[in-house]
Amino acid sequence: MKRSETVADTAITLLAERGMRGLTHRAVDEAAGLPPGSTSNLARTRAALLELTLSRLTELELRALAPVFQSEALEPSDVPGRMAEAVHVQLRDRRRTLARYELALEATRRPELRAIYDAAGRHFRDPAVALLAALGSRDPARHARQLVAFGEGLMFDAIAGAGTTPTLDDLNEAMRDLLAGMLR
Repeated sequence: MKRSETVADTAITLLAERGMRGLTHRAVDEAAGLPPGSTSNLARTRAALLELTLSRLTELELRALAPVFQSEALEPSDVPGRMAEAVHVQLRDRRRTLARYELALEATRRPELRAIYDAAGRHFRDPAVALLAALGSRDPARHARQLVAFGEGLMFDAIAGAGTTPTLDDLNEAMRDLLAGMLR
């Protein structure tokens, strides 16, 4: 593993465990077992460390979700199950999802991070637009935003809200209901 991946993976873990205040260059060095100053050499500023972490997080999420969306063309009847599986994949890695929430909140205060966060979001929204257009959505861009927001809401409720973690069957049913309303 490259040092940049080690630093970013450790930063993801620290964000999930300690929140944004617990993420420092020194904390990353200590948690990763790196010599003091290693993280600072790689990412000189806090902004650079956050950018490195968000880039790595996006890479890990895309990799985790690739099996859900790879393979043959989707039949309309497959879509709710695939969407449910995507949410389920994210819920199984609580560490990664919590770190993303920390970075999302920080991006509201840091324009340079917001630009990276928004670009990362397009990796997930753009395929949803194309998918919904292929399924006959009357407004694929709006429906894709709603689909992503729905999935995000389910994840947030399960991880940070008062809800319980939904089963894959619960998620399938929720996605079927949502998509039936969008695509009627």
